Amino acid sequence: MADQPTDEGEMRLLIVEDDKAFRGRLTLAMERRGFNVFAAEGIEEGAQLAAQHRPEYAVIDMRLEDGNGLDLVPTLRQINPDMRVVILTGYGNIASAVAAVKAGAVDYLSKPADPDQIAGTLLTPEGQTPPPPENPMSADRVKWEHIQRVYELCDRNVSETARRLNMHRRTLQRILAKRSPQ
Repeated sequence: MADQPTDEGEMRLLIVEDDKAFRGRLTLAMERRGFNVFAAEGIEEGAQLAAQHRPEYAVIDMRLEDGNGLDLVPTLRQINPDMRVVILTGYGNIASAVAAVKAGAVDYLSKPADPDQIAGTLLTPEGQTPPPPENPMSADRVKWEHIQRVYELCDRNVSETARRLNMHRRTLQRILAKRSPQ
């Protein structure tokens, strides 16, 4: 396979995300920030696009329909050892963050990550830490996002969601009935 010619200064970005709406929004947001984006729905398509376009950057969802996004990182590193890979996930915990970095990712961000935060993380020079977000989510918003994510994963079953979150069903129903906090 021949290498693709690249324009000097072009920032090629691979996005691998199975949520079509989020993938579309993130693609548009990153294009507005100067990236040439190639978007894939899963691991196999992501590997094919990476081999074809040899991106310098990648944003990969950890949980994909066809497997774990971390499994794609070694393939990406073989294609471009200097590729800066950021893992996104709705399941933020320390063990997952450590696994992402060990797999070769430069950082790990919890969903919903702000496009400015993603771009900042991708473009931060090696060995430096990205700047903190200007307007981080409030603790109430983070809690609400987590509850919504678990609720969706439980197919909108309130009883199952309450059990998994270890909270009373009526408390969960009250939280779900409210608007999202800012």
